[in-house]
Amino acid sequence: MKIRSTIKTAFKALSANKTRTALTILGMFIGITSVIIVFSAGEGIKGLILGQVEMFGTDIIETEVKVPTGKKGVSADTQSATALVQGVQITTLKLKDMEDIKKLSNIKNGYAAIIGQEIASQGNEAKKIMIFGVSASYIDVDKSEVEFGRFFSEEEDRSLARVVVLGPKIKKTLFGDSEALGKMVKIKKAKFKVVGVLKSKGAAMQMDFDDMAYMPVRTLQKKIMGIDHVLYMVHQLDDLSLADESAEEARLAMRKNHDIVAPPKDPKAVKTIGEGPTDTSKDDFRVVTMAESIEVLGTVTNAITLLLLAIVAISLVVGGVGIMNILYVVVSERTMEIGLRKAVGATYRDIMFQIIIESILITSLASLAGIIFGVALAFLISIFAKSYGLAWKFLIPAEAYITAILFSIIFGVLFGLFPARKAAKLDPIVALRKE
Repeated sequence: MKIRSTIKTAFKALSANKTRTALTILGMFIGITSVIIVFSAGEGIKGLILGQVEMFGTDIIETEVKVPTGKKGVSADTQSATALVQGVQITTLKLKDMEDIKKLSNIKNGYAAIIGQEIASQGNEAKKIMIFGVSASYIDVDKSEVEFGRFFSEEEDRSLARVVVLGPKIKKTLFGDSEALGKMVKIKKAKFKVVGVLKSKGAAMQMDFDDMAYMPVRTLQKKIMGIDHVLYMVHQLDDLSLADESAEEARLAMRKNHDIVAPPKDPKAVKTIGEGPTDTSKDDFRVVTMAESIEVLGTVTNAITLLLLAIVAISLVVGGVGIMNILYVVVSERTMEIGLRKAVGATYRDIMFQIIIESILITSLASLAGIIFGVALAFLISIFAKSYGLAWKFLIPAEAYITAILFSIIFGVLFGLFPARKAAKLDPIVALRKE
């Protein structure tokens, strides 16, 4: 009964000056709205990135180039990425590696890939295009689909055939609405026959697969780029539950091909993503499962979410300080009222409780309004993202609501505590004399 009476008194005090109460709520309202949006955006970004990763399939392992490293105190992944950015080239990944990994017991299929850039022309149309050199099995592993014609064959790859399959955007650029099958496209002074056009797949991981020309990997190596290595390889697993074991078998096969002796990993060392039971610092390649890739991306998006929440916390603190200042003003304005209450028997605890309840009510109202407005804005953001073709998932995790409610309670108590103590410590006689 006492609590209900205190809450009613607090509501009356807040409603007595609606403008001031609204302005007090505003700072906290903005902070809570930001909390909801940050959590929702974090889930949306995570779903978007993971969705793009899963476009390649979840039943695969990927082998890519890596710079051998050995500096202590710095992760192998960090050293390798830095070296690659600085222009270090690794040319040891070969088609033989791809074929040897395909022979492993749990490997169903696989392909090798390399990317190049050249001017492609047809008639009066010309454009600098991305050329994706892949094995013939790419069409099966990557789950791409041919809309017109066919994909090139293994025989065409091995015979260095001058054939090309176009993404829908490239086809539109070079041929417009006319037929492309059987026509010739000039790439680096050589003519290639168009044997197929792929269905639209969209973009993933900053690669627009619709705006590429697909060519046999050996043809791209020998006829255009003049190299004998590949950039990465993808292998499809027969049993997904054996992904880690298959990845380690692939590492052993690669080390054998590349004459790498890998010592056992220090059992006291902390396991990092992509490492097997042996030291990988000498490897000039990296084998990762999709589960590991998803784990890394999930860690990155969670870190971004926490960083944004730290920034949002600043606005919440600012809003909380505003509440505290307003409550100090309220205490000053209600000095006589507080003195009268103490004169008729109100205790230190009663006064503290009343002011803190008012503070919690302010933050709770701000939290409720912020949650509603934040959910509405998050929904609008998802609609806006989808209008641009992004696979943005609208989702507000339970952690967002819990965080918003906890913030409202914690900040309500913390920022109401000092004004409450000031009010509770007032001498009733001095307070009654104040006009």
